Amino acid sequence: MALFNTLLLGLVALAIPGLINRARARLAGRKGIRFTQHLHDLKLLLHKGAVYSTTTSALFRIAPSVYLAAAAVAALCIPVGDLRPLLSFEGDLVAFAYLLALGRMALILAAMDTGSSFEGMGASREALYGALVEPALMLVFGTFALLSGYTSFAQIFTSEGTEGAQTAVVLLLAAYILMKITITESGRIPVDDPRTHLELTMIHEVMCLDYCGVDLAFIKIAGWLKTAAFSLLAADAVAAAAAPRWWVAAPLAMLLTGLSVGVVESTQARNKLARNTTFILTVVALAALVYFTAFLLQRNISIQ
Repeated sequence: MALFNTLLLGLVALAIPGLINRARARLAGRKGIRFTQHLHDLKLLLHKGAVYSTTTSALFRIAPSVYLAAAAVAALCIPVGDLRPLLSFEGDLVAFAYLLALGRMALILAAMDTGSSFEGMGASREALYGALVEPALMLVFGTFALLSGYTSFAQIFTSEGTEGAQTAVVLLLAAYILMKITITESGRIPVDDPRTHLELTMIHEVMCLDYCGVDLAFIKIAGWLKTAAFSLLAADAVAAAAAPRWWVAAPLAMLLTGLSVGVVESTQARNKLARNTTFILTVVALAALVYFTAFLLQRNISIQ
């Protein structure tokens, strides 16, 4: 079961970028690129060598591997519906958050190691948004722990469903917050635009300007795994409200992120940088409200 869970996780990670591209193309009235174009691009990167500046140190060279390893280990803690993940232990939801923080720190330090002012600006923005979104993530995890009584993803999402409509509503709101966090963490519109090439407005992509070949491929794979992990958490929260089964959670994760991100990127413009802080803090405020509601439910205090 654990291996099947990992296989589904990898399938979700590979499918989401293709779904986003296809949804964006269809909504724009274009034929668009093929569904597997991102895999073709990845194959080209893996066959290319890496070029390093003489101003960079060993930190710049190992950062993509650390970033990928942290994302992969974190993703292995995520169950798909009622399947058990490959890694599961008490408190793994805290380990998940800080594994991703480790990968972010490695990429930020690598960007600063280049000595480029543009990459330094991107690193500072990434650090700011990461610090702002982390409370929202931990509040959502706290909500899951309050409702289930467990601190492990496998135990949280393997129950036979929730009791009461109020708990189901809390889980749906938690899933909504996780989708907002997914947009922030993956650098998507309205927070960031992965297609932009304007250094003064780039956030995540500007930190990768000096990477190429295998290193850039590692960064892209890590990004797909992070997106899949957050998408599966949101899908698990939705499925837990009724039917926590893998055949519900896996396609739901693809559709939630693939279609929602495609629709948002086709209908909305990117925020001004000054508005991103407000956007993220609004997500934190909503997460705090959901956590407080879960606390009232756990204390059996009526909400009317």
